[in-house]
Amino acid sequence: MQFVRSQDLKPGMRLAKPIYNKMGVLLYERNTKLTLQSINSIDNFGLIGIFILEPAEPVPPLSKEDLEFEQFQTIYMFKLKDCMDKLLAQKNIPAITELVQNIYTHYGALDHKLNFTQNLRSSADFVYKHSISVAILSAMIANEMHIEPEDSQSLIAASLLYDFGYLSVPKSILDKNEDLSASDRDLIQLKSEHGYEIIRPHFAELGLNDTSLEIIQNIIFEDHATISPRLPKPPVQLLIDILKAADKFDRLTAMNINHAPMSELAAMTFFYSHISEYNRSVIAALADSIQILPTGACLDFANGEKGLVLADNPADFLHPMILNFKDNQIYDLSDPETSDQLQIVDIMKTMDNRIAIDSDTLKQFVADPYIKATADRFRAQKEKINQRRNAASAVLPTKQPVMDKPVPPASPVSAVSIAARNEVTPPVKKQRPAKRKKLI
Repeated sequence: MQFVRSQDLKPGMRLAKPIYNKMGVLLYERNTKLTLQSINSIDNFGLIGIFILEPAEPVPPLSKEDLEFEQFQTIYMFKLKDCMDKLLAQKNIPAITELVQNIYTHYGALDHKLNFTQNLRSSADFVYKHSISVAILSAMIANEMHIEPEDSQSLIAASLLYDFGYLSVPKSILDKNEDLSASDRDLIQLKSEHGYEIIRPHFAELGLNDTSLEIIQNIIFEDHATISPRLPKPPVQLLIDILKAADKFDRLTAMNINHAPMSELAAMTFFYSHISEYNRSVIAALADSIQILPTGACLDFANGEKGLVLADNPADFLHPMILNFKDNQIYDLSDPETSDQLQIVDIMKTMDNRIAIDSDTLKQFVADPYIKATADRFRAQKEKINQRRNAASAVLPTKQPVMDKPVPPASPVSAVSIAARNEVTPPVKKQRPAKRKKLI
């Protein structure tokens, strides 16, 4: 599975994930082959790109939980969009209490790791989908850290609205992603502050409490030149740290127009290499909340070899039990001596290991004498067989072909069948049937 930009899509490519329209209606199912018409439709949807299956890759299975996760993401996104659009217009502002409660119910009390799959995004729906993903991640991290339900729901509410100001950021700047100039960042900061000023007088209507408002305020004005929010208390600071980690993880693993998204493993590697900027306990809770190297994941190793995860390691996701494709041996990477020899670099980007060779390269290929002699001998035997068949068919009377039954295609001739055909088969002796015995 690989990410392909919309402008690079070609007919015949197969979808790895379903595509929905803006109303949530399924348009293209997984494994659908793209046509020119579907490519134009994808471009009209404003999608920056989609996930495509490799030519030799089967359709990956989806569990019931995976299907529900995609379904809930779609439902949540449209509910949040309705709320944000009305908040932007400042008319008939609905409360987000029901949405917060729904997210907390489904993802704030999980007893297992979630396969956190990213959805397709464009600059038109980036804010909504990003906020939903951050809210779900925040709920799972808070659950892993045993945070009180009330504080967890305050965190979810803040996660849904902290990026509200991005709705006023021009599309041309959103499409740049991380390649922003100083003036672009200043404009984003200005729009974020303006979004906070819209939220603050309506926080009661939205169903926010003081904790949610304090979290949003600290996130927006954290690096402000002149305005410094009051220092939050430790419990609130922990909620802020969770939101920062969830925000960064989603930005690293989500699709964007400038580069392919990081894998979960690469994102966690980024956190550990910048651990001074994040709360170590929060990063550990994030690793315990989502599937990073699940069973069945294919891996790239530092020595160029590839392997398959046979069993994950709950204590340390970087050291699972794997099957090495090179020697077909099982290795336990929790053993320090073994992990020194086989170091995981990333999840395999492609399952198609066929080598693409152009026609010019093929012209340079020269067969050795052994290959030539084998090919000539095979052609000579095949020619003799064809001559015998032609001679036999010329003697037999011709029959009218039966038109209502299709003629089966000719099967390829193998060397084994040629040798077997040349051998003389001894006649089979008929055996007399056994005598019946009388029943006493």
